[in-house]
Amino acid sequence: MSQFRPSLNEWLTAEFWPQGMQPGTPKVYALLDGARDPRIEPLVRSSGAEFSCLYAGELAPCLSAAAPYLLQLDPQQPYTWRLFEEGWGQSWGSFVIAPAHVSLDDLRSHFRTLLRVTDPDGNLLVFRFYDPRVLRVYLPTCTAQERAAMFGPASKLIAETNTGNSLIVYPADPAGGPAARVSGWPSADAVG
Repeated sequence: MSQFRPSLNEWLTAEFWPQGMQPGTPKVYALLDGARDPRIEPLVRSSGAEFSCLYAGELAPCLSAAAPYLLQLDPQQPYTWRLFEEGWGQSWGSFVIAPAHVSLDDLRSHFRTLLRVTDPDGNLLVFRFYDPRVLRVYLPTCTAQERAAMFGPASKLIAETNTGNSLIVYPADPAGGPAARVSGWPSADAVG
């Protein structure tokens, strides 16, 4: 019996698009942190896909390069696989699953409301919730109300783990079920 380990692309396709790309199936977005790597903004802008910067207005080039971007992913397009191949395991951002009727503008409008928080001393801070290292720490501490405010119209938020060999899927409303599901990239030993 030969050992088979699915490629990163095969594993992520099964995780993000389990029903394929049929009409009415959920949409998948990357919520990317341009500050993590100088390759992110050019990848987003050259993708030819629907995307939006979470920051508003005319941005200076240095701020545009470091801004958070929401990018719709398509498993049939090369930019999606380039994003996964170059950025997986590098904490480039998190992923959003949204019902088919939720638009990119709906998500952008919601996520823009989360960009700033006030600390206990009243100081206004940038909340980098899209960074998977932040999301993994913050979401488990949320009350039901905070969780609902975080997700908005999204049905799932997904963060890679610090190893890049697994991901954590957070459902918007666990409804008494688990607050998260961990999925590991199957090893050659686990698949046969």
